[in-house]
Amino acid sequence: VQLQASGGGLVSTGGSLRLSCTADERTFSTYAMSWFRQAPGKEREFVAAIRPVSRQLYYADSVKGRFAISRDNAKNTMYLQMNSLKPEDTAVYYCASRVRWHVWYYSPAQYTDWGQGTQVTVSS
Repeated sequence: VQLQASGGGLVSTGGSLRLSCTADERTFSTYAMSWFRQAPGKEREFVAAIRPVSRQLYYADSVKGRFAISRDNAKNTMYLQMNSLKPEDTAVYYCASRVRWHVWYYSPAQYTDWGQGTQVTVSS
C-alpha cells in the first residue's frame, strides 16, 4: 500500500490542523490505520489508531481529548484532526497501515506501510 500524508504546517499554540492520509489500495477498508510522530532526537511514538471494521479508536494519553482520528473508506483516506496544539506536538507525523488489526497497535514495528511524513510545527 502506498500512503500519502498531507496537511502539516506551522501553527500557533492553541491552533488546529487536519492531517490526511490517502491510500492507493482498493481494500483500504480492511486495513488497520494509525498515526505516529517523531520529534528530533526522539523515537517514533504512537499517536492514534482506528480499527478497520469496528472503527474503534485508540489514542496516546498525550493527545486524548485534543486529537481525533477518523477514516472515510469511500475515499481511501484517514484523517487526524488536531486541536489545542502545543509546542510539544511539534514533530513529523506519519501515517501507517497493516492488513489486519494487531493488539500491539501502538508499536511501529507492527506496521508494513508508511507514508512519507508531514511536518507539524507549533510555535509558542
